[in-house]
Amino acid sequence: MELHSIEEVNNFIKNNELAFLYVTMPSCSVCQGLRPQIESMLEQYPHIKMGLIDASIVEEVRGKFSIFTAPVLLLFINGREYIREARIVHTQVLDKKINRLYKNVVDQN
Repeated sequence: MELHSIEEVNNFIKNNELAFLYVTMPSCSVCQGLRPQIESMLEQYPHIKMGLIDASIVEEVRGKFSIFTAPVLLLFINGREYIREARIVHTQVLDKKINRLYKNVVDQN
């Protein structure tokens, strides 16, 4: 789901227990190459909702989340940031972090 304003971003985080933000920039080749890998990885976690944000369009996202590079990947659980990865993302490490948190959240429900 593409998010086009800071209000949409805030509502996305608020309305999804597990909210994953993928912040990108149009000229970022790393962003374009990493996105399919992340989308594929998140298929294992059906309760995680992914929001895509172009930081050149939603410029407020940079200040709100202290974003200085792209891509930035953020996982929120009940509105609180639990995972932050930026620029060079090791997908296997990220997957392990998500898996551990995901099991705890899903098992509690």
